[in-house]
Amino acid sequence: MRVEHITSRTNPLCTHVRKLGGPPAYRKSSGEFLCDSPKLLGEILLWQPGWLHTVICTHAEQLPALAPEVRVVEVPEEVMRSISPAQTPQGVLALCAMPGTSPPDRLTGRRYVVLDGVQDPGNVGTILRTADAFGAEGLFLLPGCADPFGPKTVRASMGAVFRCPIWQTTPQELQALLEGSGIPLYGAALLPDTQDIRRVDCSRAAMAVGSEGRGLSRELLTLCDKTVQIPMGERCESLNAAAAAAVLLWEMARNDGT
Repeated sequence: MRVEHITSRTNPLCTHVRKLGGPPAYRKSSGEFLCDSPKLLGEILLWQPGWLHTVICTHAEQLPALAPEVRVVEVPEEVMRSISPAQTPQGVLALCAMPGTSPPDRLTGRRYVVLDGVQDPGNVGTILRTADAFGAEGLFLLPGCADPFGPKTVRASMGAVFRCPIWQTTPQELQALLEGSGIPLYGAALLPDTQDIRRVDCSRAAMAVGSEGRGLSRELLTLCDKTVQIPMGERCESLNAAAAAAVLLWEMARNDGT
């Protein structure tokens, strides 16, 4: 394994990495995203090794086996601290090619999650991780959601970003895709005709979850075939978006017998 050595914080690669850890526009324009731990490096090697093109580390001898075409760069710890998006760097950064996020022409699976205005990257990453755990076959992000390839989202996904497809689309495009695939859209909301999730057959459906503060947008609510609610104690008004998604995904998996 050939190892390069960089000691300057102003090296072009270091500047590039810092920008990848910033606002999403730079990631989108470069077509790359950043993973910031040995755990995530292991996940990409296991599930999507073709996405990996560069590894930056503080101790190259501790790296796992990498393909010959992967660029390996060793930096001092002070340089790692200056480029890592984590407050406490773990000594490994992986630069990956960003996959496409356009939805397919047709959906052939049974369970999907739709996020509407979920802005917290930790919530988006946790929901992605939960969707993967309960066998969802894709996550739709509508406008206003956190960047799925931001460092906090990727970290919270615990590797699910490499296993569960992520699609970014508009409500209108989503509606056309679901209708063409014969999949109903259920929204988590509290309306006069909302049904208890335990009484709904959601074995094949797309389940929409909004932000804790705002809920689902009016536009998306008008597109839902029905709305569902999670039964809770009278003293509780709502659940965190990630917690709500976990309950809904559990019910979808239970309905499907898996």
